[in-house]
Amino acid sequence: MQFFIDSYFPDTIDAVGDAGMAGFDEKRPLYLSGSKKFLAHYREEIKSLHQAGASGSDVAHLLSDMMDALHNRLFLSIVYDLGGGDVMLEHVSLVAVGGYGRGELNPYSDIDVMFLHDGVLPVATVEDIAQKLLYFLWDMRLDVGYSVRMIADCVEMAASDGTVKTALMDARFLSGSRPLFDVLYKVIFSQILPKSSNSFIKEKIADMKSRREKYGSTVYLLEPNLKEGEGGLRDLQTAIWVARVKYKFSDLRELIIKGILDDEELESYYAALDYLWRIRNELHYFNGRKNDQLTFDAQVHLAGFLGYRDSGRMLAVEEFMRDYYRHANKVEHFTSSLISRCIWRDEGALKILGYFVRRPVGDGCFVLKGELIIPDESVVEKNPVVMMKIFELAQKHGVMLNVRVKGVIRRNLALVNDKFRRNRDVNQSFLNILRSAKGVAETLRLMHHLEFLNRYIPELENIYCKVQHDMYHIYTVDIHTLFAVEQTEKMLSGEFKTIMPLPCAIAAEINKPELLIMAVLFHDIGKGSGGGHAEKGAAMIPTIARRMGLSREGSERLEFLVRYHLLFAHISQRRDLNDEKMITQFAHQMETSENLKMLYLLTVADVRAVGSDVWTNWKASLFQELYEKAFAVLDRGGFQQEASSERVTAVIKKVTAILENDLPAAEVRQELRSMPVRLLLSNPPTLIAEQVRLLLGLERSDILLRLSHQPESDCSEYTICAHDTPGLFSRITGVMAANGINILGAHINTSKNGKVLDILQVNSPQGNLVTDSARWDKIEHDMRQVIHGEVQVSALVARRKRPTLLTVRPAPRFATKVDIDNEVSEEYTVIDILTHDKVGLLYLITSTLAEMGLYIGVSKISTKVDQVADVFYVRDIFGLKITDPEKLSEICSKLMTAIDEWV
Repeated sequence: MQFFIDSYFPDTIDAVGDAGMAGFDEKRPLYLSGSKKFLAHYREEIKSLHQAGASGSDVAHLLSDMMDALHNRLFLSIVYDLGGGDVMLEHVSLVAVGGYGRGELNPYSDIDVMFLHDGVLPVATVEDIAQKLLYFLWDMRLDVGYSVRMIADCVEMAASDGTVKTALMDARFLSGSRPLFDVLYKVIFSQILPKSSNSFIKEKIADMKSRREKYGSTVYLLEPNLKEGEGGLRDLQTAIWVARVKYKFSDLRELIIKGILDDEELESYYAALDYLWRIRNELHYFNGRKNDQLTFDAQVHLAGFLGYRDSGRMLAVEEFMRDYYRHANKVEHFTSSLISRCIWRDEGALKILGYFVRRPVGDGCFVLKGELIIPDESVVEKNPVVMMKIFELAQKHGVMLNVRVKGVIRRNLALVNDKFRRNRDVNQSFLNILRSAKGVAETLRLMHHLEFLNRYIPELENIYCKVQHDMYHIYTVDIHTLFAVEQTEKMLSGEFKTIMPLPCAIAAEINKPELLIMAVLFHDIGKGSGGGHAEKGAAMIPTIARRMGLSREGSERLEFLVRYHLLFAHISQRRDLNDEKMITQFAHQMETSENLKMLYLLTVADVRAVGSDVWTNWKASLFQELYEKAFAVLDRGGFQQEASSERVTAVIKKVTAILENDLPAAEVRQELRSMPVRLLLSNPPTLIAEQVRLLLGLERSDILLRLSHQPESDCSEYTICAHDTPGLFSRITGVMAANGINILGAHINTSKNGKVLDILQVNSPQGNLVTDSARWDKIEHDMRQVIHGEVQVSALVARRKRPTLLTVRPAPRFATKVDIDNEVSEEYTVIDILTHDKVGLLYLITSTLAEMGLYIGVSKISTKVDQVADVFYVRDIFGLKITDPEKLSEICSKLMTAIDEWV
């Protein structure tokens, strides 16, 4: 594309220089108008080419060429209008630096320029030229950075500031004095690049590390940063900067001549740039501004733009992101490989010197300077088993793989075939890795990074770079799995002993830790095959186990753990843990205490690996309660207890004895006989005694409230004691919602005498204890007013809205789901609701249930970022389960309508 800029300006350069013509100030409005029209016209043309399928490289270079034409025209016009003419141009150069210097601009990229001068012109004159040009660019809403420097300034600043050094590396002449720029170019290669090159390389590597800590230390974040994230544009740039400082080249092809890169690697570098630029170009156009975050809504848009389409097994956006992660992985490999070559000594010197200091560790492998090396790389082709041994030896000796060894593995992945997978030595070596006391997760992560793990266990290919398009999971399935392995390893080693004493104690009792690690590694393996991933994953296990030579017992346990890996979390968070029959059924399903222990540890690792804020003390307490109750059943082979009537009688006797000095025994016994049997059988006598005090206190006050903080669970227990009225629990949830209190769970206990004891577990929406006494006083005030009918709870909830000044982050949408289960509980119909979180949602659901004449006995609430899984144990007005199909259908319909229409 040619840029005909002169047609947009009032005069030619020659005419502008004539004495009779108007000066700069008179022409400025015309220049500005012409510049805007020029930009508008060619920006639209370039955008059209982009939309028609132009490559990322073509668009980036065209945008840069367009800015070159504009800068040069304005720069020359300003110089001539100031009366400087050719004489002034001999002493000043306009230089593009940074990304603009590389000729790489995206639609809303920053533009960096330098006004280079030789000191002959007064600095004020050069500053005046710079200011005039910059004000033009700023008036056109361009994001421009600039500097005014002499060559000596460049040398001095580059020595103390790495960013200046990198910007100058990419310097490119635009206009003005070419000889002056040529001097700078020579200085860059003769003085700036050689100076402190080793410290510069270390600084860039440190920058890359801190950047990854800020933007995510893995390629596989679900909303990656295209520029700064691992596997992004900045990684490619860093690798080239480091190589340029080390090898002093001006053209990348010099790296091929020097033997640093081969043709294929250089081609992959250009392909990676092109791919990322194409995405970045569209990302800028889509947002209408500079933005490098691949947010969920941007991902959906980009998938459509790039031609991806939904298929039966995978959404278009998931397929696009899977390809993106594969590209990012290649970028990361290219970057680390090139940087490693730059920081190592010349290979020849390494071979001569290394021969005397290297340490043999077996199978043709040696350890040298903390790295595992293979001097004779043909050993892998002769004996492919060595590939697995490489990982085992590196783990055993606590060393890294040399970059050349990584290359050997990548180049020989084709040797990992079915014969390799069934080889006894290979499988024994892999099991040795899993049994090791240290470095298990690190070794598996390295195998995954080199794509060796997927070749060895091809079923893992199903979840490689597999996206879960929601806000709950922040990593791809494969990376989540590796994080879960890391969590498991830390429980097995006891590293988490202080923060997770029970899981670590249980982990120490596990007979075959390698089986637990494998269960964690395979727990989500079915996710790449569509719905029902637990069953689909379990179906794959026998084939994998046979191939690896596992025993029948090991294979069956592995299959069991994969099949039921969702069960423990589901029951602990969404079922009534005071339901003895349900606990007994779950325990019997576990079959053995070893299965229960492993499933508990797998579930803990799975939840903790989702994200740092997903695991909470509240969840830990629920997990512990289910584990201990189920273990007790397995330990004694069943409850084997006396009939419930006998147990109730024993409880009444114990509680009466506790209260004998405080309350009349007859009143206590009468109150206890009115209380629900499940309440008496699921709580210790001391707690029941306190509840009796509250219930009897209703004779003196119509509402009693009690607050008890439980720091070990990061929640508080809030008890409301009142006389039963229709919709009471709904009003209670409304008051809590109106005051920004998060309800985790609730037990609603209605006595035969019409008294209600509602026990809530609550905390803040951020998952913290709420200890502010003034806030609790307000809650008590609102609660009394609402229960007395002095204030409408709906009005309180309506006033609590999300802050309007905050931008709500777009999130993937899914349909509200309502399931009804009449099998899990003997006494209640269980309603499971999965939907998006909204302010006052729990109040909405409970009030809808109340309107339908349903009474809630137990409620459990689980929130995952933007998703809510609410469970309600309900009965009808007669205290019976709801079994009529029409009534059940009506419940589902009314709940879904109410939720979807709630704003």
